[in-house]
Amino acid sequence: MEEILCSLGCFPNKENENEAWYLSPFGSETKASFKLNKRKNQWYLFSEGVGGNNIDFLKKYYNYSINEILSWASEKSFSSFHQQTENEKPNYNITEVAEIQNWNLKKYLFERGLTQRSFKFLKEIKFTINNKKLYAVGFENLSGGWELRNSFYKGSLLKKDISIIKNDSDRIVVFEGFFDALSYIELQEDLKEDILVLNSISMLNKAKSYLQNYSKILLFLDNDPAGKKTNDDLISSFPNAIDYSFLYNDNKDFNEFLVAVKGGFIQLDEAGRSHCFI
Repeated sequence: MEEILCSLGCFPNKENENEAWYLSPFGSETKASFKLNKRKNQWYLFSEGVGGNNIDFLKKYYNYSINEILSWASEKSFSSFHQQTENEKPNYNITEVAEIQNWNLKKYLFERGLTQRSFKFLKEIKFTINNKKLYAVGFENLSGGWELRNSFYKGSLLKKDISIIKNDSDRIVVFEGFFDALSYIELQEDLKEDILVLNSISMLNKAKSYLQNYSKILLFLDNDPAGKKTNDDLISSFPNAIDYSFLYNDNKDFNEFLVAVKGGFIQLDEAGRSHCFI
């Protein structure tokens, strides 16, 4: 549910480990009356006396039928939502974590503009979901969970969290997804900054607590409504945050930009200025 709300540009006014409070997504209000129970993934709108699960939310928000909700869900990768629509918890199991060897995965990474330079940040994950054997590129987060991608699958396993690539720097670059982060690394002659990957914009508050330790925050977020909302939130929260999305205004995200300018590189100097060589 948190991911759905974030995708709509809704962020909590206050939250703790068990619950989060939002201004109503269904209309204007000045006092948060929309409560999300994180453990149960259930919501309740006190101002109207209604609530429910993800399906109930989308029925009310979009006025969707069940078939329309299922069609919407098929285009998304919100694991908790899929669990609810299927009314069951997927039976998944990680069977192997190894260096990337599978040629199909290497080909997929090459098609996304990445090279062997990025492989050290990734693993080849073999896993099963409901007894179906799958394999994917895996990117680990701080809680030991995995973001998984291949040419036909996008999802995550275990606990959702941010990911950090440390470089002992007082500057940090922020991305939504790991392909964007690795694209940035591909375009650097010499990586000097730390990198934070949200993995989901629902991790924004977790990221904020981490970003407090840095003197400069460079934002490379997606050029869509949710990305711009997240960017604005971070800019208002940190006076030392700088928006660099102007570098790829014609692209949805930084990975798309990499594919467009493959063969060149961007280097940020000590003053934070960008130098792009094609």
